[in-house]
Amino acid sequence: MQVRRLTPADASAYRELRLRALREHPEAFTSSYEEDSRLPVEVSQQRLSSPHQRFWGAYEGARLCGMLGLECGKRAKDRHKATVVGLYVAPEALGRGTGGALVGTLVQDARVSGLQLLVLTVTEGNAAAQRLYERAGFRSFGIEPGAVRIE
Repeated sequence: MQVRRLTPADASAYRELRLRALREHPEAFTSSYEEDSRLPVEVSQQRLSSPHQRFWGAYEGARLCGMLGLECGKRAKDRHKATVVGLYVAPEALGRGTGGALVGTLVQDARVSGLQLLVLTVTEGNAAAQRLYERAGFRSFGIEPGAVRIE
């Protein structure tokens, strides 16, 4: 497995995996499959080229099997922090350290970039994701009731 930064050239594979994540786990994302499936691949290209967002992909050979992103603050007073977004590992790649490799790469990039605070959300009941983030040093600081509503 190789983890590397995604570029606009990866937009089709990223879009495909992202739509799979949204379809398989609608409770885990604030985006929806129904909305995002209507967006053209150019939206993914723009996202992967944004100066305020960075995404990494885990590859097994030529196949993208995991992804994770970082959305950085844009204003002067919040440029020291970023939000971790969009973690997904395809079921066939689970149990191989893919999630840990993605999170580790993101955290290392954040340190090198001078970010001081990373924020993320995890859906209640997603114990595997909670354990993964806790192993990486993240700690819970609150609960947002009703954060994601499906239907």
